[in-house]
Amino acid sequence: MRIGIAGVGKLGEYHTGLLKQIASEAPDVQFSGVFDLDQVRLREIGGKYSVPCFDSLDEMARSCDAVVIATTTSSHFAISKQLLEAGVSLFIEKPITATLDEADELIGIEQAKGLLIQVGHIERFNPALLAVEPYIGEPMYIQAERLSGFSRRVTDVSVVLDLMIHDIDLVLSLIKSDIRSIAASGVKVFSNELDMATARIEFVNGAIANVTASRLSRSRLRKLRFFGRHPKSYASLDFTSGKSEVFRLVKPEQLTSKNPIRNFASKKILEQFGEIQDSLGGLALDYVSPEVPKVNALKVELERFIDSLRSGRPAAVTSAEGRKALMVAGRITSEIEKNTADLD
Repeated sequence: MRIGIAGVGKLGEYHTGLLKQIASEAPDVQFSGVFDLDQVRLREIGGKYSVPCFDSLDEMARSCDAVVIATTTSSHFAISKQLLEAGVSLFIEKPITATLDEADELIGIEQAKGLLIQVGHIERFNPALLAVEPYIGEPMYIQAERLSGFSRRVTDVSVVLDLMIHDIDLVLSLIKSDIRSIAASGVKVFSNELDMATARIEFVNGAIANVTASRLSRSRLRKLRFFGRHPKSYASLDFTSGKSEVFRLVKPEQLTSKNPIRNFASKKILEQFGEIQDSLGGLALDYVSPEVPKVNALKVELERFIDSLRSGRPAAVTSAEGRKALMVAGRITSEIEKNTADLD
């Protein structure tokens, strides 16, 4: 299986190092080479990682069965279309494209040629999330915050497509219901695109998600909190530190731990919530702080892509799921533009 990487900027270099490692571990994977329009950067990365450099996408297509697209969002469509038409399967970093029409065209080619597209929504593979999924039940309220500093690397897209789309995809994967309504607001500060945005997404089943993203912060923050049912639960995830906590109402015999010392420590944590224990109606408030494995989510993501190519199984994040996240991001952006117009 011959795999290449198109785009060797900061993110593309991460992919390069990991694909080099994967190829050394998997006998059926060959790292065929890299491509970038910036010839200086291309030769620098090719030399640093000892991988071939392609002078054109045509040359890359002839030498690869699959390609990782790690270029700017605005270039995803043209590059992906050329490679798909040449019969190459793709891992496309989020978002899948800049517009829904572009996504639809790529999906049409993917289906017509029997190829595979996986979209790089990396938070699906975050170990902090994977650690709590067995405990959280059905989320009915989600609060997501994603803050970072300003980067010139991503000024070709708004903060909605740059940062918020991570949490949009997570919300859509966790809440299994159609969207009823979206309200949103945002501002442009240091670029010609939105630099801060917040959205409230209401679902047909009654679930609600409040999502905030900003690239105007002095500190980095990646947090997800949600309340669920079946069982009733509250979970807090810090994607930066990797810490996950779950509080859930269960029957006493369903408590996660049978260790008296651990249960005593959990009780002390629960006491911080006040006199909640007296209002549980015979149920027990279970505290779970699962061990979060130290794994590289980007490497896992690439390995899942390769596994899908080997096995013929659907992509971990399909092109249709990538399109849905893009659609919701578009609706949020439209709401912000409408509200801005109303203020003018």
